[in-house]
Amino acid sequence: MAKEDLAPKVAEHDPITIEIIQSSLRSITDEMFATMRKTAMSSVIYEVLDFGVAMMDADGELASSGSGIPSFVGMLAPGIKSVRRKFTKPDDIKPGDVFATNIPHHGGVSHLNDVVLMQPVFFNGQIISWLANKAHWVDVGGTFPGSISVDALDIYQEGLQLPCIKVIDQGKENQAVIDIMAGNSRVPDITVGDFWAGIASMRSGEKRLQALIEKYGDETVRYAIADYIALGEAMARTELKKLPMGVYSATEKLEDGRVVKAVVTITTDAFTVDLRGNPKQGKNALNSSLDATIVDAQMVFKALTDPQSFANAGSFRPVEVLTDEGSIFNAQYPTAMGVYYETGMILFDLIWKALAPFMEQHLTAGHYGSICGTFLGGKHPDTGKEHSIVEPQLGGWGASLDRDGVNALYTGQHGETFNVPVEVAEQRNGLMIDRLCLNDAPGGEGQYIGGKGINLDYRILGDDWWISMTYVRSESGPWALEGGRPGSTNYINVVRKDGSEKRYSSCTALPLEKGDVVQVVTANGGGYGPPQKRAKDSVFSDIKNGYITAERARYIYGTEA
Repeated sequence: MAKEDLAPKVAEHDPITIEIIQSSLRSITDEMFATMRKTAMSSVIYEVLDFGVAMMDADGELASSGSGIPSFVGMLAPGIKSVRRKFTKPDDIKPGDVFATNIPHHGGVSHLNDVVLMQPVFFNGQIISWLANKAHWVDVGGTFPGSISVDALDIYQEGLQLPCIKVIDQGKENQAVIDIMAGNSRVPDITVGDFWAGIASMRSGEKRLQALIEKYGDETVRYAIADYIALGEAMARTELKKLPMGVYSATEKLEDGRVVKAVVTITTDAFTVDLRGNPKQGKNALNSSLDATIVDAQMVFKALTDPQSFANAGSFRPVEVLTDEGSIFNAQYPTAMGVYYETGMILFDLIWKALAPFMEQHLTAGHYGSICGTFLGGKHPDTGKEHSIVEPQLGGWGASLDRDGVNALYTGQHGETFNVPVEVAEQRNGLMIDRLCLNDAPGGEGQYIGGKGINLDYRILGDDWWISMTYVRSESGPWALEGGRPGSTNYINVVRKDGSEKRYSSCTALPLEKGDVVQVVTANGGGYGPPQKRAKDSVFSDIKNGYITAERARYIYGTEA
């Protein structure tokens, strides 16, 4: 519905009723989220909450988002639009249909593991809304277990591709497709279980939305959705005008020596992120799709403007993103994208870095800046079955102009995400957790100190295990502000059972044996302000809490313990 169509109808709708409907939209997506969490098979979904759900309008515009990973939610609308581009005939899309896609280059997807399920909601023969669910499936085939390899040369090495297909046709599942999904996964039971959890999530949303339509009428619900999106845009534009106008830029050198840059221009009408001139897509998996890149810019914009309120398509209308086709931020098919999340994290941090010196009331110094996705697996010591786990890691956030950084928190991309509790990791995943504590490595000192990363030690209890991981910020720590010190770095240290050890910033299916220990180390955030300005009482407290040794406190702060 066009905006001009809304104006003459405003008086026809009771504003209290409209607000009740809009609140109900949020409740529906919250129920979808809870359903997915309660029914999923893999711990990365039901514990980490590595998924997202959303409701779109009839045209595929984001209307209401549930909890979960913001970057997942933000890519669901392009997924719906990819369905509408492919299925164009009047009877192509029918009640009871469910579509699936996981190819990042074609819209709405991040990498092959992040499978998107989409369902239209009909009323009186017309689509009134779309529901969508996107979750990380632990294995979708490919060359390596976990379907993740930074060294993949193209998407064909990364796993099974689902090219926007109909997996349920008018309520009847396409068993052949489900069998293909199971047959290409090393953990078929978990894959099929997570698939049906996604279906259950959308069906719960459909049930609630149909009840809402029956109570208030389809025309009123359509109006409420359109008004909700318009409200999101009005709020975003109001807050945009409060930001300092100007042009801001930042650069970063990647671990391989390439330099990336971002130029952010803020006017009263637009928040423009110019990424033109960046490196070309690489012959590895450190590439990102355009949709994923746009969401990275949207997340920073939301953090600056109105982070506490709802998010829908209107919330991001002022955001513009400029890229070169074929660059690492707009990679083209069939480029590998398995580790897109690290490229996205680089971009998120780069935009943040460009703006932080001029918006210190909103933004902190640099945080650990990596998803630190850790993929482990092998034969479960209790069951003997092939088993895979996925766990992003916690890390330190940067200090701000008036307080220390937050310890052991997920990145800005994660939203309502949690780490896997030690007890669950040991019971379900066949590992022993020897240690989980704050990282006491030097770094991030300042008038206000960066938050601490973590030390997490996985002890392997079975033979023929493996690990795949890629952590950025392994060479240079998070950037500081106003004279603070940079943070520490992200990496793993593999201690073999014979006592030998080796540090890694990236590895693919690295063999592990029973008795080996994988030591995960995540970075401390960057500091704010000269260390000499830190209050003595705060330094003494740091020493007491083990954040810093007395010797280093004397060196950094000139303070005697």
